[in-house]
Amino acid sequence: MTGPSGTGRARVVSSYDVAVIGGGAGGLAAARAGARRGLRTVLVSDGALGGDCTFTGCVPSKALIEAAAKGVSFADAAARMRVVVSQIAATEDAGVLRREGVEVVEGWVRFSGARVLCVDGRSIRAKAVVIATGSRPAVPPIPGLDAVPFLTNETVFDLTEPPRSIAILGGGAIGCELAQAFGRFGSQVQVVEGEARLLPREEPEASVVLAGVFAAEGIGVHLGTSVERVEQATSGGEIRLERSDGSSICAEALLVAVGRHPATSGLDAEAGGVELDDRGFVRTDRFLATSATGVYAVGDVTGRLLLTHAADEMGRLAVRNATARGRFGRRPFDTSSIPWVTFCDPEVARVGLTEAQAVEAAGRVAFVPMSDVDRAVTAERTEGFVKLIAGPRPILRGTGGGRVLGATIVAPRAGEMVHEVALAMRTAMFTGRLAQTVHAYPTWSTALRQAAAQFFMETGGRRARPAGSPSDR
Repeated sequence: MTGPSGTGRARVVSSYDVAVIGGGAGGLAAARAGARRGLRTVLVSDGALGGDCTFTGCVPSKALIEAAAKGVSFADAAARMRVVVSQIAATEDAGVLRREGVEVVEGWVRFSGARVLCVDGRSIRAKAVVIATGSRPAVPPIPGLDAVPFLTNETVFDLTEPPRSIAILGGGAIGCELAQAFGRFGSQVQVVEGEARLLPREEPEASVVLAGVFAAEGIGVHLGTSVERVEQATSGGEIRLERSDGSSICAEALLVAVGRHPATSGLDAEAGGVELDDRGFVRTDRFLATSATGVYAVGDVTGRLLLTHAADEMGRLAVRNATARGRFGRRPFDTSSIPWVTFCDPEVARVGLTEAQAVEAAGRVAFVPMSDVDRAVTAERTEGFVKLIAGPRPILRGTGGGRVLGATIVAPRAGEMVHEVALAMRTAMFTGRLAQTVHAYPTWSTALRQAAAQFFMETGGRRARPAGSPSDR
């Protein structure tokens, strides 16, 4: 979306109600929201609409993961992945957007003034601007890394065959998802994570389950050490990773999946009065407004939740807030009930607080192992669990089980199950409503009812306990 700063004075071509910078999930949502409100809207993008999610993120990775789980060949998986990407991209290309009332301009963009954008020498003025330039893969400053051919999420899906062996830097969501996928395609996989466990942002129990699954599938996991140096082991041969504990790992391919950095280089944010933080992310308030009047930012570039569905929510909300009449028409962006999922097998899904975070909120924790869930037993998939967290309400305190504060679910269909909890949180539902809701038998979601019941009675030999207290599981 952004490129090198241009020089000279740009010619003013037109003015808009809303100008959106970036054609990823957040930008598409913002542009469509503007058009639906009858606003003259323009979206500026330097590439195909759809962004990282469609071409190098969610869509290709999930297509690859699904194919790996089905045991198809890598060649067939790659072909299917390209079909899926094209199919989804066709629903959000420039022609579709134009038919929906959004003008699309292709080119590099930068700020040249307050709510004024320069696009390849053209000038665009807008009453409101939404920055949605997204993020790029972060590349750590490891000596020698720049001298070897490493992969990121932007290049890994270009592979035409699986590497014989692959080392993955990063044990977060992207690293774990692709580690399991490549392992199932026959690659020898080694995951290197500097923290003490995989998925370090998730509940410790989730990390334990995933580590066990990886061990059973032959995926090597190296925790608690950093990579000190990277080098080509032999000319055109394997890549060697030298670790801080003195050991080394060699692999044919190297995937770097250690996080993201904001795509703000070349945006000339200062010219637009837009402040960036020390990492380069756009500073926003709770309404997604930047330091510049009439300029908002959404999605990864804000450094908030780096998730496609969060960007989509932010895009629509930013346009609402930018065009609201009076402060009471604005709504804050609330992350408390937005779920996220790591699409390994089993899936790891979370919404709201972890147990550690719930201690200060006087939370209580219910825990149901999948071995207690009949659907999991019938499927012979008992390696997961449901952890449901509830806490006191203002005034009413623990009445009705209090309010739901969060949940972590590890199960083959955790990504679908978590939305019942997200709905409970979004609607401020009493925890008891989950326990009262009749669930079809036998289903995975029955585990949520079993967990909610623990806030009222002993079930399966367990009762809800205070967050942070010893578990009886």
